[in-house]
Amino acid sequence: MKRFVILGGGYGGLTVAHKLLEGELPDDTVVVLIDRMPYQGLKTEYYALVAGTSADVELRVAFPSDPRLIIMYGEVTDVDLDAKQVQMAGQDPLDYEWLVVALGCTDKYHGIDGAELYSHSIQTFSSSRRTYLALNDVKPYGQVNIVGGGLSGVEVASELRESRPDLNIRIIDRGPSILSAFPGKLQEFVSSWFIEHEVEMRGHVSLHKLEEGALYDLNNSVPILSDVTVWTAGIQPVPLVQRMNLPKDNQGRLIINEYHQLPDYNEVFIVGDCASLPFSPSAQAAEGQGEQVAEVMRAIWADKTPKLGKIKLKGVLGSLGKKSGFGLMGKTPMMGRIPRVMKSGVLWMSKRHFG
Repeated sequence: MKRFVILGGGYGGLTVAHKLLEGELPDDTVVVLIDRMPYQGLKTEYYALVAGTSADVELRVAFPSDPRLIIMYGEVTDVDLDAKQVQMAGQDPLDYEWLVVALGCTDKYHGIDGAELYSHSIQTFSSSRRTYLALNDVKPYGQVNIVGGGLSGVEVASELRESRPDLNIRIIDRGPSILSAFPGKLQEFVSSWFIEHEVEMRGHVSLHKLEEGALYDLNNSVPILSDVTVWTAGIQPVPLVQRMNLPKDNQGRLIINEYHQLPDYNEVFIVGDCASLPFSPSAQAAEGQGEQVAEVMRAIWADKTPKLGKIKLKGVLGSLGKKSGFGLMGKTPMMGRIPRVMKSGVLWMSKRHFG
């Protein structure tokens, strides 16, 4: 029996599985999905798990049930591309005919001393749970620092503000403003929300060291005190991909061809945060890739040449608590209640595998 193995049950990997199972598979082929957890975690909503405004059960999506699908649980430790084997901790190697690497990302600490040790992550379900526990234990009027003023940092800060109005919350960024990748109009709207809700924004901070209870800025000799520090200041591919001696872009993502394959190993597809794409990593991009990988495989099984169009992203949506939000649809900024309602709608569809 030939195995089509998918590493990672996130947005990209699960989309591949769903799309393949929607049609017929070759009689001699089975799909194998490997993940650490028995469900998909909706990573775009981990900020709510961290803030305690959503229970973790609300952010779980069941894996598909299909006789053509084998689900395996465990930690993937390595991939032998030449032997076509997946190595797993405490388990025998697994041979594959085709492979999808969709293992996502991990935090990037930019070489800052103590950053990994003294900050809390939101990159996995487990780390988000631990971050919630740390935040929950902060005493009233304690200080929480969120490092990174991008989308994730903004959503954590705003959700935490609604969850814990007693806390002192500060967003720290090395740039001049939060949401630096967004238009000025959106930056101003979100900044106004934070000012109204007493969330401090501190820019032009060049962190060089973290210790227990303190952060250190190259531009200021006075330490930044902190009861809990949450890290949202960058991502990079998982260590397994980092170890692969293959062509990568300047962000460490694997170079792929127009069919999302490794150029020297066409039986291997790279999907999501591990793939070098012309746009920033996102759930939408991973799902778009997942759909196209399924198309490519159908063409291969039918002995045809795949014909793929460009992946089109619909836009970006962010939340400011439960009642406000912001978004960018093409070049059109959106602010207030409507983008927040739209984001809730996207979550509803994600839970039901509608996109």
